[in-house]
Amino acid sequence: MATYKISELNLNNSGYQAALEKITNVEKRKTAQYIGEGAVFFLLIIAGAIYIYRVVKRQFKISRQQQNFMMAITHELKTPIAVTKLNLETLQKRKLEESQQQRLLQNTIQEANRLNALCNNMLLYSQIEEGGYKIIKEQVNLSALVNECINEFQTRFPQRQYTTAIEPGLHIQGDLLLVQMAINNLIDNAAKYTPKELPVALLLFKEDANTVFQIKDEGKGIANEEKKKVFDKFYRVGNTATKEAKGTGLGLYLTKKIVQQHKANILVTDNTPVGTIFTIIFKE
Repeated sequence: MATYKISELNLNNSGYQAALEKITNVEKRKTAQYIGEGAVFFLLIIAGAIYIYRVVKRQFKISRQQQNFMMAITHELKTPIAVTKLNLETLQKRKLEESQQQRLLQNTIQEANRLNALCNNMLLYSQIEEGGYKIIKEQVNLSALVNECINEFQTRFPQRQYTTAIEPGLHIQGDLLLVQMAINNLIDNAAKYTPKELPVALLLFKEDANTVFQIKDEGKGIANEEKKKVFDKFYRVGNTATKEAKGTGLGLYLTKKIVQQHKANILVTDNTPVGTIFTIIFKE
């Protein structure tokens, strides 16, 4: 258009130079405008492409995690059911000595408790995700609750060693069911990744105005880059120990959700010389 307008000018006209400069200035301004608009649209396209790529990548990651979760949950559900069925069939079809019967019954109770804990985690996960769980706070005797959880695990797994330092008479305001589930998840997690011959340490004490619960294991530990990821949904630590340990990747995720609902903090640090320490700080 600028070339066409210039060709239409009369060279002999006294206003030729002024008209030429005006057309040239308009051409430069329009050129800059089009380049600017083009650059903006190009950047928007690039930003949109990056956003879509990240969304698709995240969806693939979530899909892969869900597939792994479904495989894990299927295994976790089928194993205790199969063990329980086998034990009961053995008791039904064979005449066993009293000690053998008691061992089979104890094993069946362990698997039933494991199945119950798994179902509780699944139900709570579903309710939390849908925002359907309403926390009910009450005065909770945390010292008694921790001792109760430890006794339950000692009954279920008598071969496991536990060392405790529980300060008596410590209370918090919280939902008894949720706090119990969080403590059980941490104990189960520590026992899962600690060799059977090594102890799991549990501590409950008062620090300033806060009530602190700690659990220390002597497992292989958690790498620094994975410490933040362990609380992610479906995430399981990517080392050899994970393949040997049972789990769905929901325990620590739910534990952090429960801790957050109680306005508390949860920390994961290294144990000395090996292992991991999980700390829950209940604020007054």
